[in-house]
Amino acid sequence: MQAEVSILFGLNVYTDKGVYIGKVNDVVLEVNEKKATGLAVTKLNPDMFETSGKGGVVIPYRWVTAVGDVVLIRHVKDQFKKPEEIPEDYDIPDEEEQ
Repeated sequence: MQAEVSILFGLNVYTDKGVYIGKVNDVVLEVNEKKATGLAVTKLNPDMFETSGKGGVVIPYRWVTAVGDVVLIRHVKDQFKKPEEIPEDYDIPDEEEQ
């Protein structure tokens, strides 16, 4: 996917299941490889993230599935839960679910 980086700024980010994540504030670039490696997202969904309102997260660009009027990312199970909601016996699988 080739496009101008500037079109990403200000776009809302949703998972492919329709869950609002936040708004693109910046783009992380790998200059030597000439590609985007992440999206810095702010104005986070308080149901998904524990922040004081000024924080943000970097979403790996490999999770992006589509860019248009919004940015769609893969819905990664339990990736965005607040820390206290993740069970203590949570086991991280060896391989990514497909």
